Amino acid sequence: MRIFGALYDKVLGWARHPHAPWYLGGLSVAESSFFPIPPDVMLAPMVVARPERAWFLAGLTTLASVLGGVIGYAIGMFAFNLVEPMLHRFGYWDAYLLAREWFDHWGFLVIVFIGGFSPIPYKIFTITAGAVAMALPQFVIGSLIGRGMRFFLVAALMRWGGKRFEPYLHRYVDIIGWSVVLGLIVVYAVYKLLH
Repeated sequence: MRIFGALYDKVLGWARHPHAPWYLGGLSVAESSFFPIPPDVMLAPMVVARPERAWFLAGLTTLASVLGGVIGYAIGMFAFNLVEPMLHRFGYWDAYLLAREWFDHWGFLVIVFIGGFSPIPYKIFTITAGAVAMALPQFVIGSLIGRGMRFFLVAALMRWGGKRFEPYLHRYVDIIGWSVVLGLIVVYAVYKLLH
């Protein structure tokens, strides 16, 4: 089933659109507060299409993601009772509890390292940061560092090897996509068994 191949082709088309930076910014804001698709899926092909704009695009993605994170933080701080049923309904409750435990243990470092690179959606960390009333300046600085490291790493890798790897990525994107889905299912199943 070529679901990921078709999605990849569509995203490549968006990446070359004149308004692509606006789409990337919008996706980055939405993903940090409520949307399920990470901006990497648009950032990577945009850098492949325009490698000379790699650092601009990584910076835009970082700033927009942090802005979305502040929205998620506000949701956690002021409207947690409204989103709690959704966390249960969409299967994020265990991730929320785990993020909360990590905040109690490591605080600032959670946002910088785990929140920036974890397979747990970033929006869970932003909502949790608000729910536990983490200091907003600390949250913003941690988000800038963590998200910046992630998006600048993606941009650097795509700028360095994107054009070379694009034919292979296009050929194997469905195998990669289904492998990631299977991997996430296995990780989730193991997590459920252990807890």
